[in-house]
Amino acid sequence: MTSRTFQTITVETDTRGVARLTLNRPAKHNALNGQLIDELKQAADLLVSDDSVRVVVLTGEGKSFCAGGDFNWFKGNAAADRATRIRESSKLAHMLNALNALPKPLIGRIQGPAYGGGVGMISVCDIAVGVDTARFGLTEVRLGLIPANISPHVVARIGAANARATMLSGALFSAANAEKIGLLNETVTPDDLDARIDSIIADHLEAALGAVGETKRLIAYVASHSINDSMIYTADRLADAWETDEGTTGINSFLGKTLPPWRTGK
Repeated sequence: MTSRTFQTITVETDTRGVARLTLNRPAKHNALNGQLIDELKQAADLLVSDDSVRVVVLTGEGKSFCAGGDFNWFKGNAAADRATRIRESSKLAHMLNALNALPKPLIGRIQGPAYGGGVGMISVCDIAVGVDTARFGLTEVRLGLIPANISPHVVARIGAANARATMLSGALFSAANAEKIGLLNETVTPDDLDARIDSIIADHLEAALGAVGETKRLIAYVASHSINDSMIYTADRLADAWETDEGTTGINSFLGKTLPPWRTGK
C-alpha cells in the first residue's frame, strides 16, 4: 500500500493498482473549498501519470459523500473582484474535467448524501454505487445560485429532462430516484456497499489499461460528434488498436487459448 500526503484528501494505492481517492473533510461534510478543489486536481494529474494505477475509487470520509460548495468559500468569492471569482470558478470546472477525462476507470463509492457539487462529482464517475439511505439534491437555486460548472457533467449524466426536474426546484431526492434518473448505476444497503465495490473493481481489473483509456476517449468523441465524423474517427482508432502491444497480445492470447498478462481468469 502506498499513500500520498494531502490536507483535504487521501490517496492510497494497493498492490493491485487500485487507488482510493477519499474526500477528507468529514467535519465539513466534505464540502468543496479552494484547497480541496486544488488537491483533487493535483491528485487527478498524479493518477494519470502513475502507470501502477489501474482503477480509481472515489469516496468520502464520514457520513457525507460531499455536501457541495463550502459556504465560506462562496462568501470569500462573492466579496472578491470579478477576475478572482472567474479564476476560482474555473478551478472547479478544470478539476471536474480532469476527473472526467481520467484514462482509468473511476468508480464512485457513494457512502452518504451528496448535494450540488457533490452531485457533479458523482456525474464524472464511470460507474457510481450509492447507499440506499442517502439523499441527493441540486440545491443551488435555493441559495440564489446556479449549478454552473457541474452542469455539463450532470446534464450528460442524467439528461436535460431530468436536469430540469431536479435543478429548477432544488428539491432533495432519494437514492432510488437517483438510480432511476441515472445519477447512480446501483443502490445497495450500507452493509453491502464495500462488497459491491470490490466486485466492480474485480471486473475492471480484467481490462487492458491502455484500451480502457482509449475507450473512454472514444465514448466522449462519439457522444459529441456526428455519425459521419464518428465513422472516420472510429475507423482510425480501430486501425491504431490493432497495432498496439495490447491489441496484438490480446489477439494472440485469444487464438492461442491463453490469458493476456492483464487478465486473472475471473
